[in-house]
Amino acid sequence: MHVRRVVPNIQSVAPKESAEFYGLLGFEEVMNLGWIVTLAAAENPAVQVSLMADDATAPVAPDLSIEVEDVDAVYAEVRASGAEIVHPLTDEEWGVRRFFVRDPNGRVVNVLSHR
Repeated sequence: MHVRRVVPNIQSVAPKESAEFYGLLGFEEVMNLGWIVTLAAAENPAVQVSLMADDATAPVAPDLSIEVEDVDAVYAEVRASGAEIVHPLTDEEWGVRRFFVRDPNGRVVNVLSHR
């Protein structure tokens, strides 16, 4: 499996203030869907953090996102392992295919590929 990037998702009730704070650390806004804002390091855009209130199309907000090369293959492997699928494999309108799985620590992981 090829992992492209890992992004922590921080639940925020103050996204504007949070974005300003992370701006002090060198992050700039690269995506804003209203309910989620992704910030990236100016000199290395693969270094990212996302701020979200709640996930717009899933039952819970994930703790982190892992972008993989082939989300369908990862989904099949995760399902076969017996891990708890929290949100089924879904094509989202903003151009990703994703699912959520709970890790052994109870954290919810958003596994995705861009279409």
